[in-house]
Amino acid sequence: MPKPNKGPRLGGGPAHERLMLNQMASQLFEHKRIQTTETKAKRLQPVAERLVTFAKRGDLHSRRRVMRQVLDKSVVHELFTEIAPLVENRDGGYTRIVKTGFRKGDRAPLAVIELVLEPVSPKVKAAKPKAEETAAPVEEAPEAPAEETTEAAAETTEAPAEEKAE
Repeated sequence: MPKPNKGPRLGGGPAHERLMLNQMASQLFEHKRIQTTETKAKRLQPVAERLVTFAKRGDLHSRRRVMRQVLDKSVVHELFTEIAPLVENRDGGYTRIVKTGFRKGDRAPLAVIELVLEPVSPKVKAAKPKAEETAAPVEEAPEAPAEETTEAAAETTEAPAEEKAE
């Protein structure tokens, strides 16, 4: 049998680690945030994000694949009906890890892992100035009253339309 080379397991063998991470993912979806050690949070993050990705698909096959890992049907229902619609516009990064300090008994580094359920605000791209504008600065004309500028703008928009009609 090949020896695992992925690194030390959390609390035992690979089967125990898998069960522990699945249960922690279930608790994360139920409570929206959990506090655990930093190492467990970092190992839980890809598991939880993969399950949320399945929930975003929303089909029967995805639901059955999630139910292989999360054994509580009420948690799976909550994941598919409440959490998935909140993150449907997000392309990833469904969880956030925040370091919170050290545990009192053994000084283990603690962290809070939570679901990111805030709506996504798209980044606004700044318009780059064109090379022509930066090379030759245009002198500004004196401002005309607002009525004259709107009439002039209306005339310029109608003129190309009349040319096309002829």
